[in-house]
Amino acid sequence: MHAGSGRRLGASHPRAEGPTDLRLVMPAAAVWLTAAVTVGLSPDRVTAVVAVSLVAGAVALVAAGRRDAPAGRSDAHAARGRETARAVPGRETAPAWQSRGTTRTGRGRETARPGASAGSWPWVSVAAVLLCVGAAAASAGLHGADLRRGPVPALAKRFADVSAEVEITSDPRLTRPRINGDHLAPTALLFDAVVTRVTRADGTASATRTPVLVIVDARSRRGAPRETGGRSPWLSLLPSTRLRVAARVVPALSDGDDIAAVLRVRGSAPPEVVGEPSGPQRFAGRLREGLREATDGLDPDARALLPGLVVGDTSRVTPELDDAFKATDLTHLLAVSGGNLVIILALFIGPPGLAQRVERRGLASRLGVPLRATALLGGALTLAFVIVCRPDPSVLRAAACGSISLLAIATGRRRSLIPALAAAVLLLVLYDPWLARSYGFLLSVLATGALLTLAPRWSSALQRRRVPARPAEALAAAAAAQALCAPVIALLSARVSLVAVPCNLLAEFAVTPATVLGFATLATASVAMPVSKALAWGASWPARWIAGIARTGAAQPGGGVDWPGSWTGALLLALVTVAVVVLGRRLLRHPVLSGACAVLFLLVVVRPPPLTRAITGWPPPGWRFAMCDVGQGDASVLAAGDGSAVVVDAGPDPLLVDRCLSTLGVTRIPLVVLTHFHADHVAGLPGVLRGRSVGAIETTGFEEPLDQAEFVRKEAAARRIPVTRAVAGERRRTGGLDWRVLWPPPDPVPPPDGPNDASVTLLVRTAGLRLLLLGDLEPPAQQALASSPEAAELDGVDVLKVAHHGSAYQDPGLIRRVAPRLALISVGRDNPYGHPAPSTVAALRAGGAVVLRTDVDGDLAVTGAGGGLSVARH
Repeated sequence: MHAGSGRRLGASHPRAEGPTDLRLVMPAAAVWLTAAVTVGLSPDRVTAVVAVSLVAGAVALVAAGRRDAPAGRSDAHAARGRETARAVPGRETAPAWQSRGTTRTGRGRETARPGASAGSWPWVSVAAVLLCVGAAAASAGLHGADLRRGPVPALAKRFADVSAEVEITSDPRLTRPRINGDHLAPTALLFDAVVTRVTRADGTASATRTPVLVIVDARSRRGAPRETGGRSPWLSLLPSTRLRVAARVVPALSDGDDIAAVLRVRGSAPPEVVGEPSGPQRFAGRLREGLREATDGLDPDARALLPGLVVGDTSRVTPELDDAFKATDLTHLLAVSGGNLVIILALFIGPPGLAQRVERRGLASRLGVPLRATALLGGALTLAFVIVCRPDPSVLRAAACGSISLLAIATGRRRSLIPALAAAVLLLVLYDPWLARSYGFLLSVLATGALLTLAPRWSSALQRRRVPARPAEALAAAAAAQALCAPVIALLSARVSLVAVPCNLLAEFAVTPATVLGFATLATASVAMPVSKALAWGASWPARWIAGIARTGAAQPGGGVDWPGSWTGALLLALVTVAVVVLGRRLLRHPVLSGACAVLFLLVVVRPPPLTRAITGWPPPGWRFAMCDVGQGDASVLAAGDGSAVVVDAGPDPLLVDRCLSTLGVTRIPLVVLTHFHADHVAGLPGVLRGRSVGAIETTGFEEPLDQAEFVRKEAAARRIPVTRAVAGERRRTGGLDWRVLWPPPDPVPPPDGPNDASVTLLVRTAGLRLLLLGDLEPPAQQALASSPEAAELDGVDVLKVAHHGSAYQDPGLIRRVAPRLALISVGRDNPYGHPAPSTVAALRAGGAVVLRTDVDGDLAVTGAGGGLSVARH
């Protein structure tokens, strides 16, 4: 080991490492598999019998192994005697490592020969596995019994109304807004809890302790969802708080859930607190609230991201930003991870390579704290981390895996950390068997295992090819974690990110400063708010960098590919990953070929419009109008010049409309027209505005639904974009476009029956084409439009954007009068509304129109005019 150091005096801090110790891997895997299979079983007796049988078998195996132990000990004594006898003065003595029972493995490492182990070891190993399996089955049985005992499961089957006392075990969280047709689904507030007392409708009460999920309606009195800024008193509740709620008990969503039932709280009254939270939780709550207050004045991205990076508080993360993090596989940064703990402990203890030495140069060393006291304070810091970030299983997992990662980089003995990781898995699964069914737990273990096994090897390989040490380590860590985690992520999302490794690599440089400054903000918020706000401002810069990386990666047209979301798909991706790794090792030997592959990969991900057009023909040259495939919603684009376009509606999904605009090469938008405020037309607005110059937003004057109208105003105000109102008779021109607003009238009488009938309707002229965009107008408004002063311009248009996704509610007279040559329908695949209606399609075709639809034909682009009118599909 000294000779291999390359130094005259040898290694100053030598480490002797043997082969990786895998003895705990099998027991950990057995515990994981057993818990995953048995935790959901209902027959308690079967689980108990299995546990008892396995324990009995293990005891028998241990007894059998002990009978073989004396022979093993005598062999060892004989070996030592022979070695002593050879050590006679004047004679050449064989090196100790040549003695029977050991073999030389290189650089001073010694391992036991296969035949040298005592006969009892195989029996002990099998017995240990069986003992662990029995313990896992027993633990799973006990946890499963919690879901079936007491009165709550029976009440759930009857959908009974009860009064219950519950103890909160998690932070309240808002559900993500979901598009349900043309509206946002009602927002709900969720938190995990344990029912401690339940009172039935007849007045009988029972004490119990049953885990449940509590759901509270989070809508305001006007029907709009509440903000996450804390206006709802339910959002300020802390874990360990005891409440009394009036609720309906309903069954859990599936048998695999770790809850016995769901409590749907009735009414919208504030929570009735019957027991205050514990002292540690109040302390943690003050720290978290201080962090939120210190970040209030920051940029929206930093305000949302910093609490997530530091303590896992994602309440401010918008759905659009969350989608970007998912698309780039950066979601681990929005949750409490072991990396946070590693950074904080490394800052406290010192640089990883010096963590065990007196010259460790950490904060503790600079303060004169002895090594043993440093270890104790590090443990206290870990405990504080668990308390502030909530002591639920995910945080405990992060603390365990983070400690393992820190120990690995501090000692430089990554091989010896595999047993530690296996021990952490074993203990955590025994503590909470439901972790065995948690994909988050699986991803955490895989990522940690990748950092301990693959990453060091890949880093060494890169450094042998003259890659600098720091970049090599960062690249190897990102690639190794992605290689092991990608199949599981594909199983969950049915998509494979091609930008995950570069995005993680670029974000990694900002994670450490953001985390360190974020924790400093957390620590100073309760004692010196001005200092805390200054630190938060400093942390906002790396936080914005991370958010920008996520958004940029998610916006790339080739940033991901669809993949089968099944175990077969996961296995196929694992095989593909192995093939890519094998091919990559060979490519590294040829720098020129490696560079060519990197450039090709970059082109596939970025897909520059000129290159894409040359290869795929999309977008077609001279396109004038495009309809984006955004699912069950509307998003249309009118070309207005080189890279410029007017966008009409934004669809329901920011990522889809952003990707469509990027493939069309749109970088400047003089005007965004939102025909009405239904979610399937405006929810994608952030994707339209992202990274583009936008002049103004024009909307209808009928501001319903209120929550979506407010959403549009906030998005515009955040980017300082003016919002105007469209009225009939208005004429505009930009680039090669000329259009007139036909509907709605300034003061309609009678008022519109709903948002659909208030849709902005445009008649557009461009390059000899006449296009009519009807929004979601329904028959009453269509009939009123046909009899309005603007009706004279409706005769014989070239292209019709069919109203309301081709629903059956159309005015036949308007269709006959318009008589389009081409009818385009924006509609989602397998939508539950039957859009487009067969009667509408038949009526359009009967009038001589060619009918195309996005659910079948994808993105559509209209080119030419007159006899040369054509449509390209993508």
